[in-house]
Amino acid sequence: MSAQRLGVIGAGAWAVFAHLPAFAARDDVALDIVCRRDRARLETIRDHFGFERATTDWREVIAARPDLVALTGPVHLRVEQARAALMADAHVLLEKPFTTSSAEAWELVRLAEERGRVLMLCYAWNEMGLVEQARRLLLEDGGVGRVEHASVVMSSIVRDLLLDGRPYADLPLDSPPSVETWGEAATSGGGYAQGQLTHALGLLFRLLPSHATDVMAMTASPGGSPVELHDVLALQLDDDVVASVSGAALPWGTYGNTHQLQIRITGDRGQLLLDLDRPLVRRSRGPDDDVMVELSEEDVRWSFERVVDRFVDLAAGRVDENRSPGELGARVVEVIEAMYRSAASGRRPAVVRPAD
Repeated sequence: MSAQRLGVIGAGAWAVFAHLPAFAARDDVALDIVCRRDRARLETIRDHFGFERATTDWREVIAARPDLVALTGPVHLRVEQARAALMADAHVLLEKPFTTSSAEAWELVRLAEERGRVLMLCYAWNEMGLVEQARRLLLEDGGVGRVEHASVVMSSIVRDLLLDGRPYADLPLDSPPSVETWGEAATSGGGYAQGQLTHALGLLFRLLPSHATDVMAMTASPGGSPVELHDVLALQLDDDVVASVSGAALPWGTYGNTHQLQIRITGDRGQLLLDLDRPLVRRSRGPDDDVMVELSEEDVRWSFERVVDRFVDLAAGRVDENRSPGELGARVVEVIEAMYRSAASGRRPAVVRPAD
């Protein structure tokens, strides 16, 4: 089988850290064309990873008609770029946030279905073994019974990223993120929710195939920060499930620069606990039915390569399970979009979903 040709749009700091090394490690992917606005750093990236071509115009990537397109730049151009890539019959991998509009997210989901293309979000937690262990405990032997409540508590060391553009990952090249990518709402679509809480919601909806119907939220922008640093949400999900979700931006060095995330899913038979920091997966249904999963090193290892590997294999038809499909990403966008509307208005807006 010939190698699939790759085009990358928005080769910034995170792409340099995560996407490009993972794609370069595949012998069935040809690094065809890469795009970044900064010409000097673009050429460095091209030479370092071995791309055939480089451009500062993302439309030239689409015109090259690669088999695979990775959209790794700011979200404000995401819909236009994804639409163009799908219309050019490329399979598309999108960094979070997916979009800032749920209507546009669902439009892309439908377009991918019509074109028969893979549309996948970069939710690396959804590829971890301990998450699959948690799903297993929810699905087997009655799980926790009828799910009634979920709670998500997240905090991550992105305060400096949101305020000053300081990356929290060690980059292999001189490729710092642009402050506007995360710290200017016109480009980023928002703050902590768009940059981080999207991951936690993507994981929640991997565990629970639910839609939000109502959202009530408050956000905090201490010190007059240009984007919000902290979020608190109350959700009404379908099937009469209620949920609480919170996210906080921590300063550099907190908890050794490790993300914190705990999810509890409660049903009428017990509760499932997933803690990514400890790490821990546990289901308790009483004193005689308390299961703590023995996790392997592979279960708890975070690896972005798994995201890229699944995307490439989905596009090649070697696997058929998309753990972070566009449909899941659209459900996340619904929540975040409604969160910002609720926080701005002080009211509880219903999630508006486009007609089928």
